[in-house]
Amino acid sequence: MPALQWHKSSFSSGDAANCVELAADSVGTPHLRESDDPEAVISTTPAALRAFLRAAKVGAFDRLEG
Repeated sequence: MPALQWHKSSFSSGDAANCVELAADSVGTPHLRESDDPEAVISTTPAALRAFLRAAKVGAFDRLEG
């Protein structure tokens, strides 16, 4: 499998090692990782990623209890 081309969030600043990065493989599967742990990659479906991003934009995760 060819190496993925990772893209940092536009909210990341400089070369900080605390950035969310996103890449898509040749069939369009989205992959996410945190730049301070690049070996830990989460793969998902385009539909699930869209749903997550929509929820995050409206604040669904702003007050997580845990």
